[in-house]
Amino acid sequence: MRNLLFLSLAFFVFSCKQNEEKVIISESNSANNEKVAKELFVHFNNHDWQKMADLYIENAEFKEPASGMVAQKKSKTQIVKEYTALQQQFGDVKDSVIAVYPSGDKNVIVEFVASGTLPDKTRFQLPICTIFTIENGKITKDYTYFDNSK
Repeated sequence: MRNLLFLSLAFFVFSCKQNEEKVIISESNSANNEKVAKELFVHFNNHDWQKMADLYIENAEFKEPASGMVAQKKSKTQIVKEYTALQQQFGDVKDSVIAVYPSGDKNVIVEFVASGTLPDKTRFQLPICTIFTIENGKITKDYTYFDNSK
């Protein structure tokens, strides 16, 4: 009976230790992922498209209203090209991060407002929410949601 109690106690302590390590690893991944997401917005606001693209894997998966919310793979070269075109259209485009919500080991949700000036000199503000999937320090998925009906 004592042996059974000892084994049960040893198993319990071992299990708790493993769970504690998983929580520490999870918190570490979450903090690193949050850092990657925040860094993306620094590069965006500096219009440094290459540095921004370098935060992604080579063929990251994107979903966005412009593509009908259909997943598409984009290379880093495509990312730079698309954001360069965006800047040419809206030279002062900026993103103001409202909140960053870490979600599990791989996801970070960012709520932000894009703003800038349209070609007719009208100012715009567009609330956006993006879900980033980040693995090994690189963004693998970028799912962006906003109301593009206006």
